[in-house]
Amino acid sequence: MISKKMQDALNEQINKEMYSAYLYMAMSADTTHRDLDGFANWFMVQYQEEMEHATRIYNYINDQGGKVELKAIKQPPTKFGSPLDMFKQTLEHEQFITKSINDLVKLAQKENDYATEIFLQWFVTEQIEEEANDNEIIGKLEMIGDKGNGLYLIDRELGQRTFVSELEEE
Repeated sequence: MISKKMQDALNEQINKEMYSAYLYMAMSADTTHRDLDGFANWFMVQYQEEMEHATRIYNYINDQGGKVELKAIKQPPTKFGSPLDMFKQTLEHEQFITKSINDLVKLAQKENDYATEIFLQWFVTEQIEEEANDNEIIGKLEMIGDKGNGLYLIDRELGQRTFVSELEEE
Protein backbone atom coordinates (compact mmCIF):
# COMPACT_ATOMS: atom_id res chain seq x y z
CA MET A 1 0.00 0.00 0.00
CA ILE A 2 1.24 3.47 -0.82
CA SER A 3 1.08 6.48 1.47
CA LYS A 4 -1.50 9.21 0.95
CA LYS A 5 1.32 11.62 0.10
CA MET A 6 2.68 9.26 -2.57
CA GLN A 7 -0.81 8.55 -3.89
CA ASP A 8 -1.52 12.29 -4.24
CA ALA A 9 1.79 12.88 -6.02
CA LEU A 10 1.12 10.01 -8.44
CA ASN A 11 -2.38 11.34 -9.12
CA GLU A 12 -0.80 14.69 -9.96
CA GLN A 13 1.57 12.90 -12.34
CA ILE A 14 -1.39 11.30 -14.10
CA ASN A 15 -2.65 14.84 -14.71
CA LYS A 16 0.75 15.90 -16.09
CA GLU A 17 0.85 12.90 -18.41
CA MET A 18 -2.70 13.61 -19.60
CA TYR A 19 -1.77 17.25 -20.24
CA SER A 20 1.27 16.03 -22.18
CA ALA A 21 -1.01 13.92 -24.34
CA TYR A 22 -3.35 16.86 -24.86
CA LEU A 23 -0.40 19.11 -25.78
CA TYR A 24 0.89 16.64 -28.37
CA MET A 25 -2.60 16.16 -29.80
CA ALA A 26 -2.82 19.95 -30.21
CA MET A 27 0.56 19.94 -31.96
CA SER A 28 -0.64 17.13 -34.21
CA ALA A 29 -3.75 19.13 -35.08
CA ASP A 30 -1.66 22.22 -35.85
CA THR A 31 0.77 20.36 -38.10
CA THR A 32 -2.09 18.54 -39.83
CA HIS A 33 -3.60 21.94 -40.59
CA ARG A 34 -0.26 22.97 -42.14
CA ASP A 35 -0.06 19.82 -44.30
CA LEU A 36 2.93 18.51 -42.35
CA ASP A 37 1.48 15.01 -42.10
CA GLY A 38 4.71 13.38 -40.92
CA PHE A 39 5.04 15.82 -38.04
CA ALA A 40 1.34 15.30 -37.29
CA ASN A 41 1.92 11.55 -37.17
CA TRP A 42 4.93 11.94 -34.85
CA PHE A 43 2.96 14.09 -32.44
CA MET A 44 -0.03 11.72 -32.55
CA VAL A 45 2.23 8.79 -31.65
CA GLN A 46 3.60 10.92 -28.83
CA TYR A 47 0.01 11.55 -27.70
CA GLN A 48 -0.62 7.79 -27.59
CA GLU A 49 2.56 7.19 -25.57
CA GLU A 50 1.62 9.84 -23.03
CA MET A 51 -1.85 8.35 -22.61
CA GLU A 52 -0.21 5.01 -21.97
CA HIS A 53 2.08 6.60 -19.36
CA ALA A 54 -0.98 7.98 -17.55
CA THR A 55 -2.61 4.54 -17.73
CA ARG A 56 0.52 2.88 -16.34
CA ILE A 57 0.40 5.15 -13.28
CA TYR A 58 -3.39 4.72 -12.97
CA ASN A 59 -2.95 0.93 -12.91
CA TYR A 60 -0.12 1.14 -10.39
CA ILE A 61 -2.12 3.25 -7.94
CA ASN A 62 -4.99 0.76 -8.16
CA ASP A 63 -2.65 -2.24 -7.83
CA GLN A 64 -1.21 -0.69 -4.66
CA GLY A 65 -4.64 -0.28 -3.10
CA GLY A 66 -4.66 3.47 -3.61
CA LYS A 67 -7.40 5.69 -4.97
CA VAL A 68 -7.12 7.36 -8.37
CA GLU A 69 -8.40 10.93 -8.34
CA LEU A 70 -8.50 12.54 -11.76
CA LYS A 71 -8.22 16.31 -12.01
CA ALA A 72 -9.16 18.80 -14.72
CA ILE A 73 -6.70 19.02 -17.60
CA LYS A 74 -5.78 22.54 -18.62
CA GLN A 75 -6.21 23.56 -22.23
CA PRO A 76 -3.02 23.39 -24.33
CA PRO A 77 -2.05 26.09 -26.82
CA THR A 78 -3.77 25.88 -30.20
CA LYS A 79 -1.19 27.70 -32.32
CA PHE A 80 2.48 26.95 -32.56
CA GLY A 81 5.51 28.35 -34.32
CA SER A 82 7.80 26.61 -36.78
CA PRO A 83 8.51 22.89 -36.53
CA LEU A 84 11.81 23.79 -34.85
CA ASP A 85 9.97 25.95 -32.31
CA MET A 86 7.55 23.09 -31.68
CA PHE A 87 10.34 20.64 -30.95
CA LYS A 88 12.09 23.11 -28.69
CA GLN A 89 8.79 23.44 -26.81
CA THR A 90 8.50 19.64 -26.78
CA LEU A 91 11.99 19.29 -25.29
CA GLU A 92 11.24 21.95 -22.67
CA HIS A 93 8.04 20.15 -21.74
CA GLU A 94 9.80 16.77 -21.51
CA GLN A 95 12.45 18.35 -19.25
CA PHE A 96 9.61 19.52 -17.00
CA ILE A 97 8.25 15.95 -16.94
CA THR A 98 11.73 14.57 -16.20
CA LYS A 99 11.98 16.87 -13.17
CA SER A 100 8.54 15.77 -12.04
CA ILE A 101 9.50 12.08 -12.32
CA ASN A 102 12.75 12.75 -10.44
CA ASP A 103 10.76 14.48 -7.69
CA LEU A 104 8.52 11.41 -7.45
CA VAL A 105 11.59 9.18 -7.06
CA LYS A 106 12.88 11.45 -4.26
CA LEU A 107 9.47 11.29 -2.55
CA ALA A 108 9.40 7.49 -2.83
CA GLN A 109 12.87 7.35 -1.25
CA LYS A 110 11.79 9.71 1.54
CA GLU A 111 8.68 7.59 2.16
CA ASN A 112 10.76 4.36 2.12
CA ASP A 113 8.43 3.20 -0.64
CA TYR A 114 10.73 0.81 -2.48
CA ALA A 115 8.00 -0.62 -4.70
CA THR A 116 7.11 2.83 -6.07
CA GLU A 117 10.78 3.71 -6.47
CA ILE A 118 11.28 0.60 -8.58
CA PHE A 119 8.08 1.30 -10.53
CA LEU A 120 9.31 4.82 -11.33
CA GLN A 121 12.62 3.59 -12.77
CA TRP A 122 10.80 2.75 -16.00
CA PHE A 123 9.78 6.42 -16.28
CA VAL A 124 13.33 7.62 -15.52
CA THR A 125 14.62 5.53 -18.43
CA GLU A 126 11.73 6.63 -20.66
CA GLN A 127 12.54 10.30 -20.05
CA ILE A 128 16.15 9.78 -21.14
CA GLU A 129 14.80 8.41 -24.44
CA GLU A 130 12.21 11.20 -24.80
CA GLU A 131 14.77 13.98 -24.41
CA ALA A 132 17.30 12.25 -26.69
CA ASN A 133 14.67 11.89 -29.46
CA ASP A 134 13.69 15.56 -29.17
CA ASN A 135 17.33 16.68 -29.25
CA GLU A 136 17.99 14.57 -32.35
CA ILE A 137 15.06 16.11 -34.23
CA ILE A 138 16.03 19.62 -33.07
CA GLY A 139 19.54 19.02 -34.42
CA LYS A 140 18.19 17.98 -37.80
CA LEU A 141 15.79 20.92 -37.98
CA GLU A 142 18.54 23.36 -37.04
CA MET A 143 20.73 21.90 -39.77
CA ILE A 144 18.17 22.18 -42.57
CA GLY A 145 16.01 25.12 -41.52
CA ASP A 146 12.24 25.11 -41.77
CA LYS A 147 11.66 25.25 -45.51
CA GLY A 148 12.37 23.27 -48.65
CA ASN A 149 13.56 19.77 -49.39
CA GLY A 150 15.11 19.20 -45.97
CA LEU A 151 11.83 19.87 -44.20
CA TYR A 152 10.05 17.60 -46.68
CA LEU A 153 12.51 14.78 -45.92
CA ILE A 154 12.20 15.16 -42.16
CA ASP A 155 8.41 15.24 -42.51
CA ARG A 156 8.59 11.94 -44.41
CA GLU A 157 10.93 10.45 -41.81
CA LEU A 158 8.65 11.44 -38.92
CA GLY A 159 5.71 9.96 -40.78
CA GLN A 160 7.31 6.51 -40.42
CA ARG A 161 6.97 6.48 -36.63
CA THR A 162 4.44 3.97 -35.32
CA PHE A 163 2.91 3.43 -31.91
CA VAL A 164 3.70 0.19 -30.13
CA SER A 165 1.89 -0.34 -26.86
CA GLU A 166 4.24 -1.24 -24.05
CA LEU A 167 1.37 -2.11 -21.74
CA GLU A 168 0.37 -5.02 -23.96
CA GLU A 169 3.90 -6.46 -23.67
CA GLU A 170 3.70 -6.71 -19.89
